[in-house]
Amino acid sequence: MATQRTLGKSDLQVSPIAFGGNVFGWTLDKQQSFRILDAFVAAGFNFIDTADTYSTWVPGNSGGESETIIGQWLKQRGKRDDIIIATKLGGDMGDGKKGLSADYISKAVDASLKRLDTDYIDLYQSHYDDPETPVEETMEAFNRLIKNGKVRHLGASNLSAERIVQSNRFAAENGLLGYISLQPLYNLYDRRKFETEYLPTVEAEGLAVITYYALASGFLSGKYHGEADLNKSPRGGGIKKYLDERGFRILKALDRVSAETGAPAAQLALAWQLHKPAVTAPITSATTEKQVHDLVAAASVRLSSEQLDLLDEASAY
Repeated sequence: MATQRTLGKSDLQVSPIAFGGNVFGWTLDKQQSFRILDAFVAAGFNFIDTADTYSTWVPGNSGGESETIIGQWLKQRGKRDDIIIATKLGGDMGDGKKGLSADYISKAVDASLKRLDTDYIDLYQSHYDDPETPVEETMEAFNRLIKNGKVRHLGASNLSAERIVQSNRFAAENGLLGYISLQPLYNLYDRRKFETEYLPTVEAEGLAVITYYALASGFLSGKYHGEADLNKSPRGGGIKKYLDERGFRILKALDRVSAETGAPAAQLALAWQLHKPAVTAPITSATTEKQVHDLVAAASVRLSSEQLDLLDEASAY
């Protein structure tokens, strides 16, 4: 059973790894998705992250496929109250359906609730900023959802630190609830933006941090050591940018710590994040039950200060 962590300033207790639902309805069909979710929960984990736009990029999909599969699974398993569901809105669903206006928020939440087949969303997140809409309008609309019991807490994903601070300041001054979490890009390779732009805000606002691309699209799993390996998965094309001097230095450090601990590279990359005080739970996904077991094992990996220093230095930017 995973030791749970408190999600920011909320009362939500979440597992130290969140399952990334972008694979449901994309690389996994409904039955495969159910098996993966069952394995994740059987291991004592309870945190699932998705978005309304998952998976609009798949030919023939229109978005909402991931939420729909999760909703069917929740209904069939009857475990809604044991699971923490995080979803997102604001991304482009086509036909002008996007953004963070009050009108759109009220429509988007009802669509997500219907697909998830639930009365409430534990963590509702702004997926992308909407520069056209004032933060005042967005925060008031979000708080109506909380008042109506449709949403428990609010989070932000790809908003600038400045916008998060503006939103939370308005909320605090008007007796409203603000964002309690940030979902940024962060991993051993992609460190700079989070550590320079976001970290001061995370600390000042007491935000939970749920990181995406925690394994750098699979690069940190250690299976890519050169361009010849890029055809190993459908995501191989996104790996190319990591194949530079710094990327290879990180892989070498992971190999060394792996030899010392017996843990594979992917587990070490997640464990490195879990040793960072600011990180609540990395988001990562799996397409086989074996991968699920490998991922959840990362929560038990203990790294020495020397090993952490080695990984920090190898990945320094």
